[in-house]
Amino acid sequence: MEDLALKSTAVHPAGAGHNWPRNDGVELDLSWVLDQRVNFSAAERRVQTLPGRRTVKKDAQAAWLLKAVTCIDLTTLSGDDTTERVKRLCAKARQPVRQDILDALGMGDRGITTGAICVYHRFVSTAVDALEGSGIPVAAVSTGFPAGLVPHDVKLREIEASVADGAREIDIVITREHVLTGNWQALYDEMRDFRAACGDAHVKAILATGDLKTLRNVARASLVCMMAGADFIKTSTGKEGVNATLLVTLAMLRMIRAYEERTGLKVGYKPAGGISAAKDVLNYQFLMKEELGRDWLEPDLFRVGASSLLGDIERQLEHHVSGAYSALNRHPIG
Repeated sequence: MEDLALKSTAVHPAGAGHNWPRNDGVELDLSWVLDQRVNFSAAERRVQTLPGRRTVKKDAQAAWLLKAVTCIDLTTLSGDDTTERVKRLCAKARQPVRQDILDALGMGDRGITTGAICVYHRFVSTAVDALEGSGIPVAAVSTGFPAGLVPHDVKLREIEASVADGAREIDIVITREHVLTGNWQALYDEMRDFRAACGDAHVKAILATGDLKTLRNVARASLVCMMAGADFIKTSTGKEGVNATLLVTLAMLRMIRAYEERTGLKVGYKPAGGISAAKDVLNYQFLMKEELGRDWLEPDLFRVGASSLLGDIERQLEHHVSGAYSALNRHPIG
């Protein structure tokens, strides 16, 4: 299956990324923020037509799915998380697709891993130890995740503690009240503090889009967080009533494009929450490619927060090489 390797393009080793200059942010420009509008009907039509206009089959589909694997932030954020669960998850991150499947695809020597492991602060050091030598970064959710309603100084200390334990990426949650009340200066200042506390660790700003009520709020919050230095903007904690959707994705991608056009800086994107089927992640990849271009298909600029998604991708890849679907319980995650 020689052509599969060509279609999938280079598979970047985990942690080798962040090849673009970091987003240091810019001064808050309220006129730019307040100028943002979203045509809901047009946006809805755009995403509704996507599945019908874009599809990939056979080798091409397998290649896209392998690329998606390298962009997954393999995540466990449950109240019953344990050290052993995190260790098993890290083992899966090192070998996300069974070796026999990779060999059958002609990809057995490509060093495919997930993009990162995402855990609570309590398990950062456990994950760092379990991933030693793999190059896979550990991402820590922080700042009072998921609600983000703890005191500001506590949020900063939590970030600093996770970085000290070895987290190379920090997923912060914004204060939704700042967006809902239009206090853009407060959101900007908060995000700047988070960015500073992260130091060399990359910061992903979780907007909790399901709580922001309107696409206009999503667009404006995206722009403010990028102005304040977010390396990624992320849809959701996975705990809201509505998490990642193609509609909010479109609004956020348009803001990333506008920010790059004005500043020359590339910002990454991470949908999270509810993406559990291989067919769904393909639609996100197609939208990334169409709206932002090829660079946003790599883990430097695209991550997917997920857990069960990986099992379905592995199942689809096994079907591709064997012609038969296996039971999902044959593809454990952690």
